[in-house]
Amino acid sequence: MKTILAILLTVLFCQYASAQELSVYKKKQFIRGKDTLRYRILYPEKYKKRKAYPLVLFLHGSGERGNDNEAQLIHGGKLFAEANIRKHFKAIVVFPQCPKDSVWARSKKTTEPAERIFLSDETPPVAQQLVKQLLDSLTGNYLADDRKIYLGGLSMGAFGAYDLLSRYPDYFAAAFTICGATNIPVYINNAKDVPLWIFHGAQDNVVSNKSDRELFKALMTREVKTVMYTEYPQAGHNSWDSAFAEPGLLPWLFSNKKKDQ
Repeated sequence: MKTILAILLTVLFCQYASAQELSVYKKKQFIRGKDTLRYRILYPEKYKKRKAYPLVLFLHGSGERGNDNEAQLIHGGKLFAEANIRKHFKAIVVFPQCPKDSVWARSKKTTEPAERIFLSDETPPVAQQLVKQLLDSLTGNYLADDRKIYLGGLSMGAFGAYDLLSRYPDYFAAAFTICGATNIPVYINNAKDVPLWIFHGAQDNVVSNKSDRELFKALMTREVKTVMYTEYPQAGHNSWDSAFAEPGLLPWLFSNKKKDQ
């Protein structure tokens, strides 16, 4: 009985500690007309309102959709909230939440259960449009440095990240995608010059690694020097655990900066 009680207390303490850690993200809403985008935003320590900071936008997967404005922090939220990370990488970090009935990028399933066709020619979903408008507002008000806007996403969020890169390649300084997929010809044509680090699990049966492998191969064929691909042999769909643990991820991400226009 004492052992069970000790385990329950430990679990409760860990949940409390996790909630406290993520409380550094402020809850916000971005409203345009009848549409609302809920998001969490992390400001740098000793934040100065008149200073433009690097900005990291991270798009979550399908399992974190909703309207609680909390679930989107489950994967990746703790990384950017770590004291040591905040000390060395002073940035504004934004985690928007996609509603249950929406997606970050339009696609449709194929006969292969882990593969999709991406509808890049269609108007982006409202959720993606609101994300772009939110970014515009942050850069327009000089809160974010428009030379240092970084993008990341996992699974459905990686679909959205690829789609945003394809639509606005000059907007982002660098990006990383985890267990994603994209319309490769469109991406190559529009966004091949954006520095990119691709992550995927070799055992992923939810989102096939085929698209990411082919994208990397296509970029290598075109002698693109600013792309990296990391595949984890034993990882399934949750390759984000390994990606977030990569010691070189954030140093690489923040080392990129767009040239002055």
